[in-house]
Amino acid sequence: MFLKTLNSIFIPASNFSSSSSALLKIGDVLKKSRTFTDTDVLNYSELTYDSNPVHFDSEFARNFGYNDRIVHGMFISALFPRIIAFHFPGAIYISQSLQFKLPVYIGEEIVAEVKALNLRVNKDRYISKFSTKCYKNGDLCVDGEAVALLPTLVMDVEGERS
Repeated sequence: MFLKTLNSIFIPASNFSSSSSALLKIGDVLKKSRTFTDTDVLNYSELTYDSNPVHFDSEFARNFGYNDRIVHGMFISALFPRIIAFHFPGAIYISQSLQFKLPVYIGEEIVAEVKALNLRVNKDRYISKFSTKCYKNGDLCVDGEAVALLPTLVMDVEGERS
């Protein structure tokens, strides 16, 4: 394929159009929404051994300035690799930077999005830099950037239709 011979050359930007093609382009945005439950937080805590009382004790959380118990920030940010791996099976997450802007409370709907900022060929794969953001009620609560190694630029969109 011609693109594969352009080792380490940046792929030019194009306008986003989800209906014109399933090929990832700079500017494309992929989204996933999720509402975290008590059970989700408990299961995450058990897996990670993170038993900080701000996640389980409302009074403790309020004493630290929160309205109620909060969802683990790293649990929320796990939506980003999920979005990428869903659309690009076999993708490898290389790096992630994060800033937690607002607390997320159990029961709040979060919309996570990854936006392709940069694409370049690397041997027979593609390196993509994404902006990563989570919103609750339209307010930015998590902000960052991720880099992933993609096996292809062709997005798997079959699951989106179901």
